[in-house]
Amino acid sequence: MASKVFFTDMRVLPDYGLLEKLDALMKRAGMDNVDFKDKLVAIKITFGERGNMAYIRPGYIARVVKKIQDLGGKPILVDCNTLYYGMRANAVDHLETAMLNGFNRIAVGCNVMIADGLTGLDCTEIPINMDYVKNAKIGSVIAAADIIVSVSHFKGHQGTGFGGALKNVGMGSGSRQGKMEMHAASKPKILEEKCVACGKCIQHCPQKAISYNDNHKACIDYAKCIGCGQCVATCHYGAAVANYDQESATVGKKMAEYAFAVLKGKPNFHINMVMDISPECDCWSINDLAIAPNVGMAASFDPVALDRACVDLVNQAPSIPGSMLFDKEPYVVGQDKFEHIHPDVSWRDTLDHAEEIGLGSQDYELVKMK
Repeated sequence: MASKVFFTDMRVLPDYGLLEKLDALMKRAGMDNVDFKDKLVAIKITFGERGNMAYIRPGYIARVVKKIQDLGGKPILVDCNTLYYGMRANAVDHLETAMLNGFNRIAVGCNVMIADGLTGLDCTEIPINMDYVKNAKIGSVIAAADIIVSVSHFKGHQGTGFGGALKNVGMGSGSRQGKMEMHAASKPKILEEKCVACGKCIQHCPQKAISYNDNHKACIDYAKCIGCGQCVATCHYGAAVANYDQESATVGKKMAEYAFAVLKGKPNFHINMVMDISPECDCWSINDLAIAPNVGMAASFDPVALDRACVDLVNQAPSIPGSMLFDKEPYVVGQDKFEHIHPDVSWRDTLDHAEEIGLGSQDYELVKMK
């Protein structure tokens, strides 16, 4: 049986704007049927890096917050720290970035929490015993929530072809150690030529697995290393790096299994904002020209159907001249936009595996609303 995906475009009327359309979308898609009464609700979003302007506007998130509060729920906005070093690698910088980008209690009506703690070590292991992941390492705040609601900016992605609900929930909910597991089969390494012997990685390694070698450079004892990625996050000089040593297909499949772990046994609902469709991830500190015009907003209880529907909607939309679509070989109408931009990555890997493990179905019915 096809999963229903509800969709509304960007056209408005004088008394029926985009925020009202989002309200109508949530209601029509069945969000009112979820028992939110007195439940702790994790609204999983990405706050966007500083300098990137393609993230979801806080005004939309405020409407989702109000909807949950009106239904008796207790919402919080959540995300986990990044594996790479940047302005979301620890909770202090992460919260400041969220505030500067408009995700704060004044703007959205609820609190913001970094789900894996101050430095990304606060996680809960959820056993799933799947093909690639046996115990998913999920940010503890997300793991403790009663209900998961994801609101995702739908866009291209250099590692998985596209980023939508599955990436937001799967990769985004992993603690730093979880992100390391998804990205790499091996543990971090030290590029000795870049090490300045500042001692930050030694200071912050939770396993005391790093020390100076005979050259007074950082060195990892892999017998002690747990692959948490803490050294990667704390190194300011690019000396501690993750081994991105897996095919994109494996990364996507692990990401799907992490999404399964997050949603396992919990009521969940998903919204994709198909607008400002940048070619790359919101993790970048910049965003390039959109590859297609704003399409609309979509919602479903099935994250797999939702993401597949959004891929199809973007591929059916016109392309924007001068965008990355035209940087290499000229884009031909009818081509898959995501595969054209990222030819070495297949977005189908993530969706196919998510379907195989029972997370949802790519067979969907698109219900169009005004």
